[in-house]
Amino acid sequence: MRDFTPLPPEKPTAKKGRPPAAAARSKAPRRAAAGSEKPEGSEEAEDEEFLVEEYESDGEVGVRREAGKRPHRGGGSSSESEADGEEEEEEEVTPKVFFTSRTHSQLSQFVGELKKTEFGRQLRTVCLGSRKNLCINKDVLKLGSANRINERCLELQKSKKSSKTKVEGDNRKVCQSKTSCGCPMIRKRGLQKEFKSEVSEQGALDIEDLAQLGKKIGTCPYYGARDTVRTADLVVLPYQSLLLKSARESLGLNLKNSVVIIDEAHNLADSLTSMYNSKITSSQLNAILSHLEAYLNRFQSVLGAGNRRYIQTLTVLTRSFLRVLTSNQDDACTMTSMTINQFLFSLDIDNINIVKLCQYVKESNIIHKVSGYANILNINQDGVNHLSHQQQYDEGSSIASFQTLADFLRSLLNCNDNGRIIVARKKFSGQPEDAYLKFVMLCAEKIFLEITCDAYAVILAGGTLQPIEETRLRLFPNLPPSDIKFFTCNHIVPPESILPIAVTRGPSGKAFDFSYSSRSSHTMIEELGRFLCNVVTTVPEGVVMFFASYEYERCVYDAWAASGMISKISKKKHVFREPKNSVDVEMTLNKYKEAIQSCSKSSQDTGVTGALLLAVVGGKISEGINFSDGMGRCVVMVGLPYPSPSDVELTETIKYIENISKPVLVGGDNSSSSKYDDECKLQPGFDILRKCNKVGREYYENLCMKAVNQSIGRAIRHANDYAAMLLVDSRYAHTSSNRSSSSPTDKLPQWIKTRLACAQNYGEDSGGSSFTY
Repeated sequence: MRDFTPLPPEKPTAKKGRPPAAAARSKAPRRAAAGSEKPEGSEEAEDEEFLVEEYESDGEVGVRREAGKRPHRGGGSSSESEADGEEEEEEEVTPKVFFTSRTHSQLSQFVGELKKTEFGRQLRTVCLGSRKNLCINKDVLKLGSANRINERCLELQKSKKSSKTKVEGDNRKVCQSKTSCGCPMIRKRGLQKEFKSEVSEQGALDIEDLAQLGKKIGTCPYYGARDTVRTADLVVLPYQSLLLKSARESLGLNLKNSVVIIDEAHNLADSLTSMYNSKITSSQLNAILSHLEAYLNRFQSVLGAGNRRYIQTLTVLTRSFLRVLTSNQDDACTMTSMTINQFLFSLDIDNINIVKLCQYVKESNIIHKVSGYANILNINQDGVNHLSHQQQYDEGSSIASFQTLADFLRSLLNCNDNGRIIVARKKFSGQPEDAYLKFVMLCAEKIFLEITCDAYAVILAGGTLQPIEETRLRLFPNLPPSDIKFFTCNHIVPPESILPIAVTRGPSGKAFDFSYSSRSSHTMIEELGRFLCNVVTTVPEGVVMFFASYEYERCVYDAWAASGMISKISKKKHVFREPKNSVDVEMTLNKYKEAIQSCSKSSQDTGVTGALLLAVVGGKISEGINFSDGMGRCVVMVGLPYPSPSDVELTETIKYIENISKPVLVGGDNSSSSKYDDECKLQPGFDILRKCNKVGREYYENLCMKAVNQSIGRAIRHANDYAAMLLVDSRYAHTSSNRSSSSPTDKLPQWIKTRLACAQNYGEDSGGSSFTY
């Protein structure tokens, strides 16, 4: 992204390859002072590669920041700078429509529907995606993870931009050949212009179409798509690109007088806050500390005063963070929560200017310098690199650890009451998990305000937006009711195409109770197995069964495997399980689909009529995956997937929601704000829920039922689809006994709730509901 790695600051006498001889001469005695035993030539090269440039934080910072703001358009040699300048002058089309959704697959579905309409031909549409989805450089793409691909792409840009800065600074064009160290897919601006022209001519293209077009032309579709934003009428992009302020600025998105459509907005507040969360583990901190110390030991004598001071400050902070994670006096108290100010004061680091430190990390390129030197330390004397290129960019690498530290430091710049610092210490008994520090953002309304203030209108769209009051409270509490319009309609699927049933008892008459205290009992698991055997015998094609967690799914599966229940089920359905690793999900889904399709052709020969997929609420399969037609003729929801009340982040969120609702409830008394700021002692989750007003409990119940609605809604995907939805728990049959509590089924979508049937005994007529496969 354009400003993700700002241009290195320009120092006319300290850059490698500067023409003035004085610059080269001035460095020679400083290198000699380092006292290295290496040959002079090799030491000189090493210093040039890893030595961070001179940095002045006060007088020159304004000048340096202006220099760093020169836009980078993702390619082109320095000789084409004039063409770049001309393109920058392109008039921006306004107003625009920005359409955003959670995943790339959802965006592709939207573009596919758009193509079927006149708008697909009339509107100039551009679809923005991640580097992982759009990169066509095979050497970069083979790195695998998004993190590795991003880092490698930025590294290539960094080396090329350095050359371009040098050319402009000296007003000469003799260094054009230096750009060869950049990515070959973005060297030629002519091909980027051709790509842009093709996009405008072909109309709406999804991410896969853009990638294919980029391969055909031989230019980068990631940067090519970004270049078309200014002239587009409709911009289709993922959540992160629109909702993160830093991403909007990097992409150059201007929301002024535009219409913003946010799809899948049922969990928008939580999605917003999670984007601003940051977490760093003790193992990452230990790695950072060792790398900083090694870098200081090697280069301290040649570092300028500014660099030395900031690197030492980073070292002090890292030691402080490690100290708070290891200073556990009480083995029982491993998790604490505190405000940002409390955290800074408790570590005695409140006197450190974190604003300037974050600015230094952003502008100085220190992360790449220290990480590069750390990787060199892994090369032995015979020149063999023990770190593969892939390992250098994975989540445990030096550069990833430094980026995590930078994110956490930026989190400390938030307002004191906007979030909480979670300190998770390691028990002396030695649990395998890493100790960690985590900043949890709680204030979604301030983040969302940046969007609502700029945009002409904001549309939140989704199938499970109700209850709307919680959304209003968390995202725009101060917006006048007259400015909020709510619209809802019936489902396109006719009522007779769905059969929702609350299943309260199993085949042997036992009441289903999948509350946390009862769900793991042998009796309950066996009764669920007998019930499932009946379902797979009756239902053709695909059955998807959702569990509350991966742990519970594993517990049930292991018990069924031991008792022979899986063998019985396998006589009717091929059994698949949702993998924890998201990379393997697509392969599992393909096998599940193939099994269903093969069974429809040969079920009479084998007796197997389809497939069963055991999935997890909140996993990859429960959101964004379509189980249309035979992929999901029946969806089984086991229990009510309430989140664990012992989750520290959840309890802090509930306390925050309770706090912001009080002024609304009692007529504007804000005295509770300071009380909340000071009360950071962790209480048992159930105690917090019991003390909650209605708003806190509503939020907790909504989390559960929104997850249920998302999961069971996977089966109905078009007008001619049909499916059964089985809600397996006696609590689904409970009615609201008083105004302070609600029945879970009250929060089902209207199109499901009106058809919901409930039988008191297994197998009896459910109030006239019937369904024929």
